[in-house]
Amino acid sequence: MKAFQIQNLLRAGTVAAALAIGGAAAHAQPAGHGEHHRGGSAMMTPGGMFGGHIEHMLDVVNATDAQRSQIEAIFKAARQDLAGQREAGMKLHQQMATLFTATNIDAAAIESVRAQMSAQHEAASKRLSQASIEAARVLTPEQRAKIAEVMKKRQARRAAHKPG
Repeated sequence: MKAFQIQNLLRAGTVAAALAIGGAAAHAQPAGHGEHHRGGSAMMTPGGMFGGHIEHMLDVVNATDAQRSQIEAIFKAARQDLAGQREAGMKLHQQMATLFTATNIDAAAIESVRAQMSAQHEAASKRLSQASIEAARVLTPEQRAKIAEVMKKRQARRAAHKPG
């Protein structure tokens, strides 16, 4: 995988983590507890484990230092696991480019590489889901419910701003 693809997966994982941490609790807790949400960035910081979005969510729920450390370790391990796929992913992308620029297009070979790329993306998605589940287990049900509430309000704001 190319570096920007890994970063995009990690960004998606950051959002997935916030959703996973609070997702199931969205239906368990009524909305409207007056939580104010300020915008946060889902960008991964180069030297850090997670960016502003997860940090903001942990601030919202008053996560303890121990919880923050555990969640940081979870996502750091996931990031390291995914980084190991980078070289293999780059080779697959190079193979695909070579196949598409060949004089004769080999549909079977292209499909084979596409399937390999898909399997690699699935493995990355599974790893991020696993990390999100682990992170959710670090927080209390009340903290997950509060995150779900914030995410629900964010979704409502986004829906209200979508052009008709």
